Amino acid sequence: MSLGLPSVLRNSQPSIGDLIRGPEPTFSFEFFPPKTAEGERLLWRAIRELESLRPSFVSITYGAGGTTRDTTVAVTERVATETTLLPMAHLTAVNHSVAELRHIIGRLAGVGVRNLLVVRGDPPGDPTAEWVPHPDGVEYAEDLVRLVRQSGDFSVGVAAFPYKHPRSPDIASDTEYFIRKCRAGADFAITQMFFDADDYLRLRDRVAAAGCDTPIVPGVMPVTQLRTIERSEQFSGAPFPKALGARFEAVADDPEAVRRLGIEQASEMCRRLLDEGVPGIHFITMNRSTATREVWQNLQVGARV
Repeated sequence: MSLGLPSVLRNSQPSIGDLIRGPEPTFSFEFFPPKTAEGERLLWRAIRELESLRPSFVSITYGAGGTTRDTTVAVTERVATETTLLPMAHLTAVNHSVAELRHIIGRLAGVGVRNLLVVRGDPPGDPTAEWVPHPDGVEYAEDLVRLVRQSGDFSVGVAAFPYKHPRSPDIASDTEYFIRKCRAGADFAITQMFFDADDYLRLRDRVAAAGCDTPIVPGVMPVTQLRTIERSEQFSGAPFPKALGARFEAVADDPEAVRRLGIEQASEMCRRLLDEGVPGIHFITMNRSTATREVWQNLQVGARV
């Protein structure tokens, strides 16, 4: 079913799927919707500072349980209409009926946004709680992929987990679930954060071995403070690498040393991933520009050496 949107709107932006499949790796940034006036100020400062780096695209996340739905849409609309950036909105199925989801998709398409990253999402309040679908919603991320595909001319991305999704019983089933999302119509995937390049490479290899060629972009977030390590398993589904954790523990009493080590580690990991031929790097910025710019600049220097 089509939303009946004018083709000039539906086709007004490049396809991120096409960019990711292009000859050069993409570089992109992820932001989250602010909840306060100060948060909004920080977000737009980061967006303006990172805009000068000319990223391939930027993404705006979606709060747990759809709590930031309207803000996500509003920020994406503003990026689309007031900046030179190519925006991608995240969309989750939590607490939304199919009718509500179609309305959100239509609103985004109305300002020319044709790139969406869809995830099923976690229950609000407790990400580990039992998943309960909306009675008039969708059950799985693959269902949401199909809904977006039926709604117009969109490029659709999905999430990937280098270790495995926390709810998946094992890596084999996690790989199967991922491939089902791809076969439902996903053009590309972006991983949750990880801190060991081998975790990403194993994911890429097992997906390819299963006959799936959907490009998978690594999601990278530099560790700039120790609480990132503490929360990494909740975010990524993977334990923080023990050897790397020991390096951070050795400088735990020096916040600036922690930050320097995080920038160094992220830069080294990105260089290795690029050497391994990844289709791009997606930086999770936490609405701050400085660490992301430092890693990006390190990669540019490395490319010129």
